[in-house]
Amino acid sequence: MIDIEESLREMMECEGALAASLVDYLSRITLGAVQTPRGPDLEKVAYGDTDVMRAKLSTLELLGYDPDRLEDIVVTLDTEYHLIRPLSQRTRQGVFLYLVADRARVDLGAARATMGAVAHRLDV
Repeated sequence: MIDIEESLREMMECEGALAASLVDYLSRITLGAVQTPRGPDLEKVAYGDTDVMRAKLSTLELLGYDPDRLEDIVVTLDTEYHLIRPLSQRTRQGVFLYLVADRARVDLGAARATMGAVAHRLDV
C-alpha cells in the first residue's frame, strides 16, 4: 500500500505530467495535490470534475452497468489530456485520481497504466 503523497508523486513521474490530485467527489474536496507551475487550479478541478464523475456513474446506472466497470475517463483538449480514474475499491465512496498531462509529451497508455497501478495500491 502507498499513501496519498507517494501516489501523487508517482503519477507526476509520467513524462508530460502537469498536475495530479486525489478527489472526494461526494464532498468535492481535494484530498491531495501536486503540480507544476503550468498545472490548472486543482481546487476548481475537484469542484468541476466531480460533476463529470457523477454524470458518468449516473449514465452507467441508467444502462444497468456495474460502476466498477469504469476504468477511467479521458478528456482530450487541444494541448492537454485530463484523466479521471476512480479507485475501484472506493467507487461508491466517491474517490478518484486526476492527472493533467501535456498532450505532446505524454504517453497516454503509460499514464493510464500508471494511474491504474497507483489506484490499485493506494491506501485511503
